[in-house]
Amino acid sequence: MKLTLVAYSTPREAYDELIPAFQKTPAGAGVTFDQSYGASGEQSRAVDSGLAADVVTFSLEPDMARLVKSNKVDANWNADPYHGMVTDSVVVLAVRKGNPKHITGWDDLVKDGVEVITPNPFTSGGARWNVLAAYGAQIKQGKTPEQAVDYLRKLFKNVSVQDKSAREELQTFASGKGDVMIAYENEAITAQQKNVELDYVVPEQTILIENPIAVTTTSAHLDKAKAFVDFLRSPEAQRIFARKGYRPVLKDVLAEARFPTPPGLFTIADLGGWSEVNARFFAPDKGIMADVERGIGVNIEPS
Repeated sequence: MKLTLVAYSTPREAYDELIPAFQKTPAGAGVTFDQSYGASGEQSRAVDSGLAADVVTFSLEPDMARLVKSNKVDANWNADPYHGMVTDSVVVLAVRKGNPKHITGWDDLVKDGVEVITPNPFTSGGARWNVLAAYGAQIKQGKTPEQAVDYLRKLFKNVSVQDKSAREELQTFASGKGDVMIAYENEAITAQQKNVELDYVVPEQTILIENPIAVTTTSAHLDKAKAFVDFLRSPEAQRIFARKGYRPVLKDVLAEARFPTPPGLFTIADLGGWSEVNARFFAPDKGIMADVERGIGVNIEPS
């Protein structure tokens, strides 16, 4: 039997190891997979529009909420000890090898002559995390909300490329474009594992990225799909995720992995939660980022 996994763009390398590991377990014996990877928002919309999926995993919770609204994912998808999440990460600043521009934190990204790469927040979940990390870092530094929004305006004036997904962003940066790439920590680690010439800085103030996973209500193989999701939260699978740069949701495995904890780490809940944040920042008609993007002449795609 075959399961279809529909995922956001960055965990492809992790699933290259996770799927064979699952297939070696009694629950995974005889299970094959179709896999689809892309920008988180686009993947969510595709499933919403009829793309077949047994398991969906996205960059952020609102992309799962879209499928709950259309009854493609059960409303209780996050009623588990992990609140529906399968991995965590943080937003980091990837820089050229040796950090020639001496990037140490968010303030350096708005300096003259610093070229920044980050995806389009109206297609990419990673881009939304990047925006919120930048904004929330200003609040953590004692700035007012108005000053934090002004920071976003200055930041995006230095952004030269906005790709559709975090993986496309990495390809752009690896090709030599930009001085700084705002990115998932795991994506920077993946790049280093692929011998991309970059270093990365974990800012003192940054956001905890939480990546959701769920079985679809339309799956014809619910038991196997659930078994796969259960496996992904096993110590074995979480260690594979950790080797690929993801922060495990299992506390014991996270402790083993020894990821650095930034002193100013904050969460989406600290910013009011996704419902409030989505309306305030990412509404395509009157959200903060719609205004920022229009101010620099960027086309706004559907959220």
